[in-house]
Amino acid sequence: MSTHDDRERAWLLVTRREVVSRITDKSFLFGTAFMVLLIAGFIGFTAWQEDRSEDATLAATPEAVAMATAIKDGAAQVDEDLDVTVLEVADREAAETALTGDEADAWLHEVDGVWQLTSESSTQDSLTAVAEAVVRQQVLADNAAGVGTTVEALEAGSTVSTDFLRGDAEKAAVADAVGFVFVFLFYFAALVFGMQLASSVIEEKQSRIVEIIAAAIPLRHLLAGKVLGNTALAVIQLLVYLVVGLIGLTFTPYKSFVPALSGPTAWFIGFFLAGFVALACLWAVAGSLASRTEDLQSTSTPLTMLMLVMFFGGLSLDGRGQVIASFVPPVSAVVMPKRILAGGVEWWEPLVALGLLAVFAAITVWVGERLYRRALLQTGGRVSLRQAWSAAE
Repeated sequence: MSTHDDRERAWLLVTRREVVSRITDKSFLFGTAFMVLLIAGFIGFTAWQEDRSEDATLAATPEAVAMATAIKDGAAQVDEDLDVTVLEVADREAAETALTGDEADAWLHEVDGVWQLTSESSTQDSLTAVAEAVVRQQVLADNAAGVGTTVEALEAGSTVSTDFLRGDAEKAAVADAVGFVFVFLFYFAALVFGMQLASSVIEEKQSRIVEIIAAAIPLRHLLAGKVLGNTALAVIQLLVYLVVGLIGLTFTPYKSFVPALSGPTAWFIGFFLAGFVALACLWAVAGSLASRTEDLQSTSTPLTMLMLVMFFGGLSLDGRGQVIASFVPPVSAVVMPKRILAGGVEWWEPLVALGLLAVFAAITVWVGERLYRRALLQTGGRVSLRQAWSAAE
């Protein structure tokens, strides 16, 4: 009775073995810790960059002091991270001395009725952008006063605002950044865990250990245990990365977006789970078709090409193409969460996309299980898909 129960629960034993062997592996722990430090470091650097202010000293001769002061006062409206200080100099020679002596970053002066910003040997991008905006506004105000009108009247109707038919502008930039993270995490996890899964299948096949295992438990249980074990590890690792990322965002100027990201993140985990199971099963098939480690590059090529399509499709698709791809498995695993981030998605769309992805995963598991069982015990060379499908059990 106990032997029968052990065979029925063999998939659970294999799953446990996969998880324990990997979670106690130093390379796995080191890789996870390194990625956590990388994420935390990137978020910390971003927060530091956002909080960092830039100081600039603007030299001005007496006739340019008024305009330089206007630039100083208006800098915060153009670039809140730039703090401008005005250095009054007597003449051109004093201004050039201030530049060469690093007392000033730029010199504001007028040449033939046109304002010019002179620096020593390198452009001052932030200061130039602020000066151009403030000088334009100041000159426009002076010209408007000369003809008896106002700047507001001159600029009436000249501004262009932006809007989105689906979603809103405020979330667009965040959706792009976090969407890239979602796509990268899926691609990274599927590639790393997939290759390791395929390699472990080849090792067992090449060493003939699989023949002993096959005599003790059904091969479908062996496949299920490997897929579930690697899926559990991938999800655990993903949750660690996401938690670190969300906590890290609370220490940045983007902390107001954290509540809005919780829903899309939950959807991403669901899509990740269904998509990863489908791809993990295919990686196991790629390993079973090979007889040597050298064969894996050939047997896994279609799978790596599919993952590249998912990666670049998830990053580059937009508009109608993105909408269509968000319902097409397995690309939907990375595209639909990105659409959810941007907003404007009807409540039923993620459910339909996840349902289609789950159906795709079920079909993949069924086909993969048949190919895996029929190719795993065949040795003597690389097994083709046709041979695996038609081979006798």
